[in-house]
Amino acid sequence: MAQNEAVNDDTSFETLGVPDRDLSPEECAAVARSAAELVDLAALERHGEGHFELLWRTEHSEAWLNTWWEPRDTGFHDHGGSCVGVYVLDGRARNEALVVSGNRRVTDYGAGESFSFPGTGIHRMEHDRGAVTIHVYSPPIHTIGHYDVVEGELHRRPGPPDEGSPPSPALAALLARPASAQPADESSSA
Repeated sequence: MAQNEAVNDDTSFETLGVPDRDLSPEECAAVARSAAELVDLAALERHGEGHFELLWRTEHSEAWLNTWWEPRDTGFHDHGGSCVGVYVLDGRARNEALVVSGNRRVTDYGAGESFSFPGTGIHRMEHDRGAVTIHVYSPPIHTIGHYDVVEGELHRRPGPPDEGSPPSPALAALLARPASAQPADESSSA
């Protein structure tokens, strides 16, 4: 299925996606690590902003090779109930869960590191220039929910799974403000 010459063996990728059941987030991360062994980093075409390429899609999982030659912010999004495991092959990437109470949770990952995220979560990823990652989702994504703040309200806009997620500038700016600068919770005065 992969069209990139940096992908060493399509058949091996297809065997990674054969389980007869949906995977847990941790299993997705382990499969992403295994898939990374089949990518030749030196053979990647490093031009343009970057792109994402489907490596496989089965009834229970799918995997994408993401290459970002320019910095990339996915914006806050969900995976429509699919969990994800991510492996960083090259460069650096950050994952931030959407936290509405308490401190922000941003975790930085470098080459050789992986993480997973539940299908119930909302998160964003920032990829540094040159980041290469593999994302394994289970079950395959049917829709992605994109989040941002519009006129003071959190909005979700559905999008197709094979389209890049746009940044969430208003939501990111709101979360970046110190707690003392956040608007007061009017519901607590009732």
